[in-house]
Amino acid sequence: MSSAQSPTFPRFQLGKQLRVLREKARLTTEDVGLQLDCSPSTISRMEGGKVGIRRSTLERLLQIYEVDDQAHIETLIALAREGKTRGWFARYGDLPASYSRYIGLESNAVEMRDYEALVVPGMLQTEEYTRALLAAASPGESEDAVEAHVKARRERQGLLNRPENPLQFIAVLDESVIRRLIGGPDIMRSQLKHLADMGRARNVTIQVLPFSGGAYAGMNGSFAILKFQDAPSVVYAEAMAGDIYQEAGDVQRYHDVFESLRAAALSPYESIKMIELAITETA
Repeated sequence: MSSAQSPTFPRFQLGKQLRVLREKARLTTEDVGLQLDCSPSTISRMEGGKVGIRRSTLERLLQIYEVDDQAHIETLIALAREGKTRGWFARYGDLPASYSRYIGLESNAVEMRDYEALVVPGMLQTEEYTRALLAAASPGESEDAVEAHVKARRERQGLLNRPENPLQFIAVLDESVIRRLIGGPDIMRSQLKHLADMGRARNVTIQVLPFSGGAYAGMNGSFAILKFQDAPSVVYAEAMAGDIYQEAGDVQRYHDVFESLRAAALSPYESIKMIELAITETA
């Protein structure tokens, strides 16, 4: 999966640069909206990388911001063009917007740090576990919608096996993740075996936070930090609608929390041993 297959990343980059240009011009979203004859929220959505931008709109924005560097203009136009392509995940139907945006960014990451408090990370789930999880979390969802999620998740997992530069994946899991029986004993045992096997892969690190450790940083909810080759890192913190944070302060704060979680967790070797013990105890 590449940026050509995912428009989210170039949209995100373009939006970030447009925000910098607007602030440099000392304009508010209201100021720009008036000149473009659109709402401030539309400008915010462009800057957040949530929508593609037509070339005519982009050129007008650059006029407003008084950008005259031709090389810079061409770079932004190229990003806008990439941002108008159809994402690889579109073939799986109408996935939630926040989820589609997240996996679009994820497709371009070189490293992912994931803290999970309740369930196995999507990157490490078996198909049966995913189906059981979705059936419990969204009981009204159609079978087709569930299968779309399962297939999209399976394709996401291909990032771990890229021939060149496979995704470096570091996961910290609360012990409840390996103790919560999802889908019944057989599905859970299979999931735990897969988790232990993946924990031995060269580009995957799994650490478990044991119950015995008591309270720790990060108990407010799960989150993931995505690191890119030539762009600032992004944090995705789970909420009802899903939130993406791109500010440097947010990223550093979550990075510090993740490091404290790793320090409090069992070592990767001890974690695999705990997972293997949980396999034998799953009845």
